[in-house]
Parts: sequence; C-alpha cells; structure tokens
Amino acid sequence: MPKHTSKETAEEEAIVERIFDAVIDQRLAPGTKLSEAALCQAFGVGRMRVRRCLLLLASRDVVELQSNRGAYVASPTARQARDVFEARLAVEPSIARLAALRASKADIKVLEKHVLAESTAHGAGDRHDAIRLSGQFHVVLAQVADNAVMLRMVKDLVTRSSLIIGMFGDAGAINCREDEHAGIIQALRSGNGSLAEQLMQGHLNHVKDHLDLHRPKGNSLDLAALFGANR
Repeated sequence: MPKHTSKETAEEEAIVERIFDAVIDQRLAPGTKLSEAALCQAFGVGRMRVRRCLLLLASRDVVELQSNRGAYVASPTARQARDVFEARLAVEPSIARLAALRASKADIKVLEKHVLAESTAHGAGDRHDAIRLSGQFHVVLAQVADNAVMLRMVKDLVTRSSLIIGMFGDAGAINCREDEHAGIIQALRSGNGSLAEQLMQGHLNHVKDHLDLHRPKGNSLDLAALFGANR
C-alpha cells in the first residue's frame, strides 16, 4: 500500500475544510448528494482521497454515508435538531462564563473585530459571509474560554446547527444576530461571568425559537461548479 504523505494529508484536510465551510455557510444544503466523481473533478484528486475526506466528514456527523447510495450532506431530523440545541444550551453558557473570567484585552479586541465584520456582512447583504462569521463567533468565544474539549464540541455543534438552520430556518435566516453577540462581549468586558452565561442562554434560545422543526427543506447543487471555481 502506498505511503500516505504529509503533503497528501494536508491537501485532504484542506478539502475537508472546504466542504466543512460550505456546510457552515449553507452553500451545501442538507441532503445534497456528494458525488465522488464531481468532487474528484472539483478538487483535481483521485477517488481514494475523496473517500478519505468523506470518511473524516462522516466522523464529524457532517456527512452521512449510505450503503450502495453514496455520501450525502447530513439531514438532521427534528429530534436531532432539538438534541443539538439542548447540547449547545448545556455547554455554551458555561463557555461564556469561563470566557468572561479568562478574556484578556486582546481577546476582547478580537471578538469586537469579529462582530464588526458580522455587521459589515449584514449591511452588505452578504448572507454567506454573515452565516460563516456568526457561527465562528461561538468558536472564537470557546477559544477565549481556553478549554480544548469544549472548543471541539462547539465546532461540531456550530456546523450541525448550520445544517439545522438550512433545513428548518426561514430563507433569510442566519445563525445569530450580531447585536446579541455584542451584548455578550460587553459582559466579558466587565468580567461578569453570570451575565455572560445568562445572555448566551437567551441568545441560543432565540436562535432555536426561530426554527420551524416541522418544515424540512432540500436543495440540489453542481459540486464541480461550487468548489472548482475556487480551487
């Protein structure tokens, strides 16, 4: 068996991140078939490398591998959607509290810059960038909290949340509102862990309450066109 080189590993990780990002910003809708042939064409790699990428994505619950049918972007059920937000409500308020206790002035500046970018994307009508940035805010906050286990959990939960919003949210829905993010930053600035925890809980409930879990959506896409254009 040929040795898997570090260069190949890095290239495969880059492909995984490209697909991962496309899911986060909702350019890949739940239920989209991930054709191996189309992905090979888009990324200019062979089937074995595409298959390894799909296995990595499946391990994150971003992709579902169906026997004799192929790979699909995960399509969470209403029950799974509830489970994801229950998990976020169990984890992220504590992350906000820890971040308030541990945030440095430099951390606050990074978060403020991030929210400014969110606001700019909203103002420009750039929904893709707004979705990506709103999800990343929660990841950055977990980085500030300085807990590697929680950080990994949040990364996966944010991705799955984007799938859920893509399936159950309104056409113009995004993951979060930057004004609520700004309120959380203010709590961090004052070192008020209890307030940060409370605001995060309310924020996540606000996102959850704007979903219609009885109205699934679907979409189809030209994968070669999506990924090939930016290769």
